[in-house]
Amino acid sequence: MRTRSFDASTSVSEIGLGCWQFGGDWRSSAASNARDTLHAALDAGVNFLDTADVYGQGRSESLIGEELAERAGGDRVFVATKLGRLEGYPDGYSRDLFRRCTENSLKRLRRDSLDLTQLHCVPAEALRRGDVFDWLDDLKGEGLIRRWGASVESVDEGMLCLDREGCSSLQVIFNLFRQKPAAELLPRAREQGVAIIVRLPLASGLLSGKYRRETSFEASDHRSYNRNGAAFNVGETFAGIPFEQGVELADALKPHHEFWAKGAAAGATMPQWAMRWILDHPAVTTVIPGASGPDQARQNAAVSDLPPLSEEEHESLRAFHDSEVLPHIRGPY
Repeated sequence: MRTRSFDASTSVSEIGLGCWQFGGDWRSSAASNARDTLHAALDAGVNFLDTADVYGQGRSESLIGEELAERAGGDRVFVATKLGRLEGYPDGYSRDLFRRCTENSLKRLRRDSLDLTQLHCVPAEALRRGDVFDWLDDLKGEGLIRRWGASVESVDEGMLCLDREGCSSLQVIFNLFRQKPAAELLPRAREQGVAIIVRLPLASGLLSGKYRRETSFEASDHRSYNRNGAAFNVGETFAGIPFEQGVELADALKPHHEFWAKGAAAGATMPQWAMRWILDHPAVTTVIPGASGPDQARQNAAVSDLPPLSEEEHESLRAFHDSEVLPHIRGPY
């Protein structure tokens, strides 16, 4: 597993693990799979975990805290968490609430100080007002957090955060279907030394190439209930693209994957190709795919060793995004 610099003092694995799925009811049989998945990722060299207090109302953080406490070297794993959605959203934030949320995360993660706390897609108005940043600075000054950053929905929100001194990282949606951050946001972040954490690298699974127009999802799955943004930003589901259209676009990308996989990347899967495309951008610090089980965690980690795409391939994929994908994207971008 290759690493990239997060800041002057810390390097992290360029493939991390998104831990949203650990927020499920892991008290049942799912608990064993979640633990096996976590340890498979760590054994494969992953040392960056991304979670949030809202994932299962603390269950994801608790599982991570329990497992790392029992694992040799677990205290050296970089754990990024978030606040701002479990409590206070959208306009009930306060200094006291930020402190309480931070203290609760510390208890669940079994840590004395948080490696990274991120604003969890808080409204743009809160970013413009700026007091949320002041409260994070206070928490950092007291040693409760080591760094702070923000998970954002759009390039404009990311730019607002980059205007604020002290921002260590931005978490953004960036994939073959949402390439806009590459134009201005990523270069500026790199120039300022701000880490880029990429979520939704497969556009909610569309870029796996496995879905069909008739594919269905459980009612409790955001890929079912949030297809049109009924629950939260539509961009968080299928990159904001209508599902049926997304299936067709993913199918149109398959020849690009097949061409790349005929060479030094022989045998690499379409999801691995889609994540390798992301890693080819030097401003990216780490990519945080989820994993449904240990095998997928290992396959994700293997992306770090795959060869990059050629510049000609990148040019072709940029043109495909601009002409074929961009007209279908909905929501903040």
